[in-house]
Amino acid sequence: MTEQKLFYEDVKEGDTAPEFSHQLTRIDLVMYAGASGDFNPMHSDEVAAKEAGLPSVFGHGMFTAGILAKALDDYLGVGNLREYKVRFTKQTWPGETLTTRIAVQSKYDQEGEHRVDLECKVVNQDGEDKVSAVAVAALPSRG
Repeated sequence: MTEQKLFYEDVKEGDTAPEFSHQLTRIDLVMYAGASGDFNPMHSDEVAAKEAGLPSVFGHGMFTAGILAKALDDYLGVGNLREYKVRFTKQTWPGETLTTRIAVQSKYDQEGEHRVDLECKVVNQDGEDKVSAVAVAALPSRG
């Protein structure tokens, strides 16, 4: 997906953003650990994860939040996000396909900006919520 130019006048309550999907791989976990500095063995050491009672290593929550942030920026335009509050609901596992879902909840003017509230989440291929979030964006006007 590429960034689109979204205008306040073109958005209505109930609109949804294009979905973005990504299959989580073990390479994602290694690359994210290196980029973030989060080397918790639960994300990379299969033996340690199983000894801790887990079925396998699991994904970094912030990686999943980043997938959602990318989808938000692609939909809203870079620089338009004003608030982004994330709640991690379930672990992500290698092999899962993670898909973003973003819906416009309301439109209003605040602090001299045209704003939209968005309800967001990331689900796996079975529809299980992995991350839920709320976001606020300021959108440009056509006028």
